[in-house]
Amino acid sequence: MKEAFIDNSMNIIKKYYPDYSEVKLAELKYGLLGLYLLISKSIIIFGIALILGIFKELLIFTLIYNLIRLPSFGIHASKSWICLVASTTVFILSAYLSSVIIIPINLRVMLGLIGIVLINKNAPADTAKKPIISPKRRFIYKTLSTLVAIIFVICSLIIENSFLANSFILALLIQCVITAPTTYKLCGETYDNYKSYRP
Repeated sequence: MKEAFIDNSMNIIKKYYPDYSEVKLAELKYGLLGLYLLISKSIIIFGIALILGIFKELLIFTLIYNLIRLPSFGIHASKSWICLVASTTVFILSAYLSSVIIIPINLRVMLGLIGIVLINKNAPADTAKKPIISPKRRFIYKTLSTLVAIIFVICSLIIENSFLANSFILALLIQCVITAPTTYKLCGETYDNYKSYRP
């Protein structure tokens, strides 16, 4: 089904845009693959959440998490099934834990400060397929990532709703792991890929 979706989409693109270069077509194919995986993965994960009765919690947690993921990037699984298993486990578990546990405010402060430091140190974390080569872009992403991390910690401390407070901290901690050099090493992926493109 994945191959059919991508092949049919690429055929339509080639038909209406015959002047596209091979590089442009390769970029579009990569984007279509990402879109397909995102949609199929979301259907499965949110389907499970619906069965477990935590659909709303998962939706909110996912929205919060993507706010820190967007500027700081992070590792991608080498295989789609690994991504599915890891994403399902992490997101379902995080949404559930955020709704049932209470993190003391002093622990939120400590975890939040650690999170800010780690995000500032490691973000943006690129991948071999999509290295962030431009120093200006890297600076912008690092600045945005750090600002979002700070906002997350502040929100976690001032919001009285325990689910939201927990979600901000857990989302930040997950992204710290996703952008950590150790995670890349354990997964056999290269880190600081942009350095290979320096003149």
